[in-house]
Amino acid sequence: MMAAQTRTAGSQISEENPKLRQPSGLPIESKDTSPKKASESGKDSSLSPSGQTQLRARQLALVREVEVNWYLKLRELSSEHTTAYTTGMPHRNLGKSGLRVSCLGLGTWVTFGGQISDEVAERLMTIAYESGVNLFDTAEVYAAGKAEVILGSIIKKKGWRRSSLVITTKLYWGGKAETERGLSRKHIIEEIVRAMTHVINQGMAMYWGTSRWSAMEIMEAYSVARQFNMIPPVCEQAEYHLFQREKVEVQLPELYHKIGVGAMTWSPLACGIISGKYGNGVPESSRASLKCYQWLKERIVSEEGRKQQNKLKDLSPIAERLGCTLPQLAVAWCLRNEGVSSVLLGSSTPEQLIENLGAIQVLPKMTSHVVNEIDNILRNKPYSKKDYRS
Repeated sequence: MMAAQTRTAGSQISEENPKLRQPSGLPIESKDTSPKKASESGKDSSLSPSGQTQLRARQLALVREVEVNWYLKLRELSSEHTTAYTTGMPHRNLGKSGLRVSCLGLGTWVTFGGQISDEVAERLMTIAYESGVNLFDTAEVYAAGKAEVILGSIIKKKGWRRSSLVITTKLYWGGKAETERGLSRKHIIEEIVRAMTHVINQGMAMYWGTSRWSAMEIMEAYSVARQFNMIPPVCEQAEYHLFQREKVEVQLPELYHKIGVGAMTWSPLACGIISGKYGNGVPESSRASLKCYQWLKERIVSEEGRKQQNKLKDLSPIAERLGCTLPQLAVAWCLRNEGVSSVLLGSSTPEQLIENLGAIQVLPKMTSHVVNEIDNILRNKPYSKKDYRS
């Protein structure tokens, strides 16, 4: 999968800059928006919006189970052969496309080709793959292209079936020359939508999406694609964590219901802020202590950063009650959002990755009561005028 990212005014061309964080996308189902009676729509008018959502989720799960059982019977296989069964890793559709992705993916920003060795990178990918992760994210700008090379080399070395993996990469910050970056014809053959359509038609990618685009920009790309019979984006890659909620919880749900664009989110631990390591300042061995991460240090020691650390301390008892760590609670909190297709994890050690993957076990414990508890502590739940669940 290939994604186009937008450039933020005033941002620096540096992979350490959080403004460069980026991508992903896919095909869209049309939706009949004509009014229907309750009997025609298949909904029980007596159900509350949350009840209708649960009913719809059960119906979709039943359909999915029938499809899987049919396929296994056709191939003369048992359920023990499925990745979800053997690893416990849930899979979700990416937006309204038919592409199934693991609800947790592995990102390579900062780590591959930079912060960690190739050996550690291989170990991380192996742990993720054996845990049921099929989504791996990279970009041409990561480590000046080294991240993409390392990712491909590991897949080749391991002999993993390419058809079993979903690889996402991003374009824009390619090289230093003016003709080596951006989304022009010179860089990736043609202006964004037409270029992505060409890339897909040529078999170089199967889907395309966006990264760090506004809702208006995504809608414009969709309109252009439909007007000229081209392929629209079907996924936006956006930052999402306990302290960053507006876009994923308010803007993207509208795009999902209108044009089928899904959400692939990144930085569930807010660049390590939610990990708990910065509770008493910035340790010398931490990422925020590095010169190139001065922006992160400034964020942590700011007044808002101190308020966030206090909120994390208040969340710790909830994590302890659920029998998990604070990072696991934070990742599970992201996954509890049904509009999120997959959460990208970024880890520099096998121990960190194993811990974060454990969020899958916490997800069933994220009841409405627990979510409300968390919201009462954070006090940053964005307001949405529309309820798209009903």
